[in-house]
Amino acid sequence: MNVRRLIPTAALAGAVALGATALTACSGAAGAAGSKDGKVGVTASFYPMAFLAEQIGKDHVKVDSLTKPGVEPHDLEITPKQTAQLGEADVVIYLKSLQPAVDKAVAQSGVKNVVDAATLTELEVHGSSGHDHGAEEGHAEGEGHDHSHGEAGQDPHVWLDPAKYAEIAKGVGAALAKADPDHAADYRKNTDELVGKLTALDTEFKDGLQNTASKTFITTHSAFGYLAERYGLDQEAISGVDPESEPSPARMKELQGLAKQENVSTVFFETLASDKTARTLAADTGLKTDVLDPLEGITDKSQGADYFEVMRSNLKNLQKALGAK
Repeated sequence: MNVRRLIPTAALAGAVALGATALTACSGAAGAAGSKDGKVGVTASFYPMAFLAEQIGKDHVKVDSLTKPGVEPHDLEITPKQTAQLGEADVVIYLKSLQPAVDKAVAQSGVKNVVDAATLTELEVHGSSGHDHGAEEGHAEGEGHDHSHGEAGQDPHVWLDPAKYAEIAKGVGAALAKADPDHAADYRKNTDELVGKLTALDTEFKDGLQNTASKTFITTHSAFGYLAERYGLDQEAISGVDPESEPSPARMKELQGLAKQENVSTVFFETLASDKTARTLAADTGLKTDVLDPLEGITDKSQGADYFEVMRSNLKNLQKALGAK
């Protein structure tokens, strides 16, 4: 029912020159010697970036995350100690526009080897319906939602699309190989293995969501636009990209009507943000609640121990809510 329109990132002119443009530094093994234990010191902005570094770098890297488990990444504030940590890192991996405090700290850190994941794949604009509201009449731009992320409102939640996450993985692998050429072969091998696993996960989602009774799901905040786009679903978010923003009464009424119209059975909430509005909407409409995790961090409340386990839990919960056949 929804018309989607992809909006390429202006900064991506020339498409994705993986690794080559991601690393804003001279090549060489300077990073490898930077750590006391001989490992490349990688500072990642939050969990999805740290996971890539760990999976690709393995024994050759020591990874630290600026966003500690249980902290909502959008709300992160950088301490002076963390700014200093950034300056001492051999490689910094972040996703520009997701965390303004990180963007500012990276710019001030002076670190040479910086990987911006936003340059490694094509960003899109998604409204709270998982697509560009400008492509559909009848939606006032920004009505009750936050569209302020990124350049021209681009959606930064690319890691929730396994295919796009694989593109980023390739760029991170190339960047690590450039920073630490002595172990380049290992980085390439590990990248290929990770991309293979992400490709398999993409297939699982395609097959698992191909035949469902409904294509529409309601979630707390607008994090699942790429996932919806990839698998032919319609995301309807209570809030915008900010999970703590309060929806307008008009938006809540709109969602109540949409739930009936689109045979929606479940309102999804997440582990790192308040479930208050999701439970209120569910109570008002007689719907169930369940977890759809945006994977911005892993805690003991997560439905899995890593990216792959949580994504498969998300798939299972979506299949149940959408009536997979």
